[in-house]
Amino acid sequence: MGSDWTATVGDRAGQYEFMIGMTAVVGVVLAALGLVLTPGPNMMYLVSRTVSQGRRAGLVSLGGVAVGFLCYLTAAAAGITTVFAVVPELYVGVKLAGALYLGWLAWKTLRPGGISAFAPSALPADSTWRLFGMGLLTNLLNPKIAIMYMALIPQFVVPAQGRIWLQSLCLGGVQIAVALTVNGLIVLGAGAIAGFLGERPLWLRIQRWVTGTLLGTIAVVLATEHSRPLPAA
Repeated sequence: MGSDWTATVGDRAGQYEFMIGMTAVVGVVLAALGLVLTPGPNMMYLVSRTVSQGRRAGLVSLGGVAVGFLCYLTAAAAGITTVFAVVPELYVGVKLAGALYLGWLAWKTLRPGGISAFAPSALPADSTWRLFGMGLLTNLLNPKIAIMYMALIPQFVVPAQGRIWLQSLCLGGVQIAVALTVNGLIVLGAGAIAGFLGERPLWLRIQRWVTGTLLGTIAVVLATEHSRPLPAA
């Protein structure tokens, strides 16, 4: 657990050496697992599309989600966290907007007549590009992912271990690998889970209440926590 992974990246301008501690990698893996396994906008969109339109639709949507992760990763490596560190009010605004979005999703799930993401629904079939675009947009507007890149991953970056932007890229890559693996498994299993729950209305209601409660809890935590983004260099 205490060992480090050292890498050297070269380009025309020279070579950059940096180090990633195994503690940082494990920390990001655990944080990524915690986020991806907790119901949120990405999971709800992927599941609903897979259940209504099939696995192919779910995987195409997942492709859009993947590009969304790459956008966040690029922004983090470019030092977007520095902007939020310099202008903390902007960071607070993003946090509160994310909390309100999750709270709205929680209300939609828990309200009388609310629908589970696993409940079969007659959604109109979307084109491949719309599926991809909605997956991308859903991820870009996902407050959990924004906080992951603005506040969580920077906590594992150690300036003394080399280029911060390279460390951010590597740790972000770890998060993306975990998220895509888990979300891919969810897409592949969504149909079977929906069929199982569809034959058990009580279980479907329990799943809806658990999902809504978790979304509401995350919204409250997000609105009340006091973490701040770390400046990148």
